[in-house]
Amino acid sequence: MDINYYKKQFLDYLEIEKGRSRKTIENYDHYLDVFLDWAKIDSVGQINGDLIRNFRIYLNRLETKNGNTLKRVTQNYYIISIRSFLKYMAKIDVNTLQAEKVEIGKATSREVDFLEIDEIYRILAAAEGNGFKTLRDRAILELLFSAGLRVSELVNINRDKIDLNNQEFSVRGKGDKIRIVFVSAQAKKCLKKYIDMRTDIDPALFVRDARALKKFESKNKLRAGKKDNVGDDLRLTSRSVQRIVKYYAAKAGIIKDVHPHTLRHSFATNLLMNGADIRSVQEMLGHSSITTTQVYTHITNKKLKEVHLSFHGKRNKK
Repeated sequence: MDINYYKKQFLDYLEIEKGRSRKTIENYDHYLDVFLDWAKIDSVGQINGDLIRNFRIYLNRLETKNGNTLKRVTQNYYIISIRSFLKYMAKIDVNTLQAEKVEIGKATSREVDFLEIDEIYRILAAAEGNGFKTLRDRAILELLFSAGLRVSELVNINRDKIDLNNQEFSVRGKGDKIRIVFVSAQAKKCLKKYIDMRTDIDPALFVRDARALKKFESKNKLRAGKKDNVGDDLRLTSRSVQRIVKYYAAKAGIIKDVHPHTLRHSFATNLLMNGADIRSVQEMLGHSSITTTQVYTHITNKKLKEVHLSFHGKRNKK
């Protein structure tokens, strides 16, 4: 069978049997396409150790459009996708390289970019005003920091899932896992102002601006009596939220490269710096492994600093 036939089978397996998200499947598809375009092979049986080793050399020397090389963690994503594909080949009894023979390269320690609390407040304060767009943007910023959400989680929230009275709601995160997140008093206030201004019937919590709403409402009236579903026509995309966050960071005079994930990092570091235990932070972030959460501890461990100040460089008393 042609290797592309098996690749399609593998992606279908990820979707149906493994229940992976559409974005995950798109990523695996991309990584495998890059590998197959480079390898120029027709069958799965042609995959061997030398081919994988040469592909890793290719990835390590590959330059991006900006003239930079690929980060080690990005290189590993390609290798992980190939290894998963090989595991599936073994599962359906197709003879090829054993997945266990493909090792994942050791990634360099991750650097976590986060904002100081005064920088967070400056960004939040930059979204001032009573217009639809400003109220929406302030609610987005408040919720990202209050709940430590991934941007994909934020854009997929529907209005009927928000419980402002109890200041908590559930989100579906990576691996289709559901967790409870919490809304601060300030985020609750901003969300209520924004939601109260909504006059449309779109289910999405965060939608495009008032002009888009009016256009949507007009179109909806024309569709009255029809059975077609207007669906999520107004829902903001992840890219739109990224632009919103960067806009207000620049407006607040923050020189750091701020993304929605920067607010998630800031959420975690702020909790840990104020005494939260790492297991609780792990649960609030939706990390499946404590190892993922531990990336924050090297920048938040005040106790180590206190020990160093108390004991370093002092003479022994006799």
